[in-house]
Amino acid sequence: MAENRNPETEPNPNRVRARRVKTAAWVCVVAGLMSGVYWWLFMRNRVTTDDAYARVDPAPISARVPGTVIRVLVENDCRVEEGRVLVELDPTDYRVAVERAQAALNQNEAEVRAAEISVPLTDARTSGQARAAEAALKAARDAESQARHRLGELKNTRSAVAADLAQFQRDFERFDNLYKTGAGTRRQQEQALTALRKAQAQLAAADSQILATEASLAAATQQVDRARAQFQVAQSDRDNVEIQQHRLASLRAGRDKSRAELEAARLNLSYCTIKAPIDGFIAQKSVQVGARVQPGQPLMAVVPLQDIYVEANYKETQLKNVRLGQPASIRADIYPGWSYTGKVAGIRAGTGAAFSLIPAENATGNWIKVVQRVPVRILLDGPPPRDHPLRLGLSLVVTVDTSDRSGPVLMADTVKPPSNAAP
Repeated sequence: MAENRNPETEPNPNRVRARRVKTAAWVCVVAGLMSGVYWWLFMRNRVTTDDAYARVDPAPISARVPGTVIRVLVENDCRVEEGRVLVELDPTDYRVAVERAQAALNQNEAEVRAAEISVPLTDARTSGQARAAEAALKAARDAESQARHRLGELKNTRSAVAADLAQFQRDFERFDNLYKTGAGTRRQQEQALTALRKAQAQLAAADSQILATEASLAAATQQVDRARAQFQVAQSDRDNVEIQQHRLASLRAGRDKSRAELEAARLNLSYCTIKAPIDGFIAQKSVQVGARVQPGQPLMAVVPLQDIYVEANYKETQLKNVRLGQPASIRADIYPGWSYTGKVAGIRAGTGAAFSLIPAENATGNWIKVVQRVPVRILLDGPPPRDHPLRLGLSLVVTVDTSDRSGPVLMADTVKPPSNAAP
């Protein structure tokens, strides 16, 4: 038996469909309004990028001197503190070099001490000899001058005596002739003869004194020559003192050189013990006992995870309102639901492409505009917690709140900011 249907009581499919469309439209409008309000209130001043990674400045460990590895005291992933010994090289050759340099320094110091004692003594001795020789030369010259003066006086005296002798000779001859003719007395003859003989004796005495004085003058001249020679020897000895002083300066320079060589040898010996320059974790260990290493050869790296920071590569179109000091929220893919906080510490002076190994050559015919990315450095507000550590290279999502735009775009000075501390 067929059912009786009332068309007025049954729902119209078109009306139902229209009602549903209207409801959906209202839902979309409300959702759009809510999304707009949410964007305006919460997302309008935020820029986000997922092209962000955890960064840190690792300390590469390498040998400073060639040598053979005798001990490796760390392994990958172990934590080390600054100053901890990582690798030891065979120190035998460098210890021998230190002993050799020490022996050379001791020898040089002994030579310097001996010269420091000898030079003043030689200086004093030669100075006294030079003064004595100078005094002796002066005395010899004075004696020579006196002898010459005495000789001149004696020659003048002899000339006077010779003149007197000639006069007495003429007087004697005259009185002798008078006596023989009977015009004179014998007394006058004898007086004239006595005066003549006396003058002859005085002339002989003057000649003797002249000869003696000439001999004295010759001796004085020889003494002057000897004193001059001794003075020249003393002067040469004084010049030798200057030579010894220069030699002492040379010995001191050699001692300083040996001291520097000893210090270099000690440094090379100390380089046989390779220590951690900073706190961190060991990574990329590639050295084993018995290996022969060379200076600069990478052995491992110390990664200071406590100084980890974030490098977010923002599009150039996102950086209009980004300023230093703005807060940032960081989420790591390795820890879903966990976030870190930090602040913008720096905006790179160039795009990533500008500093790439092979920069893009845009001045070509085949050019396609690509939005560039600029690295932004973000320092965490504090070290990551031990249960949520960040590791080098982890992928991150960074959101920067640009509401406060009072900060600078460029750093005002070149002072390195402290680790994990926002400016």
